[in-house]
Amino acid sequence: MKKFCLLSLLYFLCITAWGGVFPKPEMTFDFVYQTQQPLFILPQTSEQIQCDDNQCLQSAPLGQYGLQKLYCSESGCFSIAYRYTPYQKLIIDFSDGIKRESNVFTSPRKLRDAFTVTVRENDLLITPAPQPRTVNSLLRADAWMSLLLILLTEALAAFAYLVYTGKSFRVIYSVVIANLITMPLTWQWLGNIVTETAVLWFFCVAFEALFIWTFNRKQLSLRNAAALSVAVNVTSYSIGTMISFLLAPYLF
Repeated sequence: MKKFCLLSLLYFLCITAWGGVFPKPEMTFDFVYQTQQPLFILPQTSEQIQCDDNQCLQSAPLGQYGLQKLYCSESGCFSIAYRYTPYQKLIIDFSDGIKRESNVFTSPRKLRDAFTVTVRENDLLITPAPQPRTVNSLLRADAWMSLLLILLTEALAAFAYLVYTGKSFRVIYSVVIANLITMPLTWQWLGNIVTETAVLWFFCVAFEALFIWTFNRKQLSLRNAAALSVAVNVTSYSIGTMISFLLAPYLF
């Protein structure tokens, strides 16, 4: 039974580490026009293409899958993906009736990156943005959704854990406060420097375990605090992934 529980835990760790409610890989596209007439983007007929090679011989649309999608307005675009392939390409439809295709460009190595899209008469030229953009991720709808999901699911998971182990319910306060610290850290700071979403997951598990143990030493050993941290994080990111899929159409 213990082996089965351990294997199940490892399975959910692997699944939720890359899904969950963390910041996901994203690209921002700023448009610069070199056309004779003013243009605007037609969002519904524009798309981002994922390529496995630098010639884009093997390709498929980014498509819409949960939060994964190319989001465009009349003036700009950004995309979110659970995973980008090594190379990308844009096909943007404009108000003059011309669909312009970009050069094939390399996917960023960071979770977040920005590109400049130069709109020419017949095509697009995409280059890395000269300076990284500073965006307050904490003002985004998906960030607030993540915080609410995390607080709700982890508080409930902690309650169940404490009932099972017979520990004081005051430990829940530490769980909530720990999440109020790790959420801004992952969305606003770590999300701009790490290369994998999984790194954020493991950071939160370790930080929250130490935080819970530090303020509840009389109630929990370090091992128990670590077990509680893993339990609440697995619960929140498993359930959070499913709920975020349902709420994704209403976020952007």
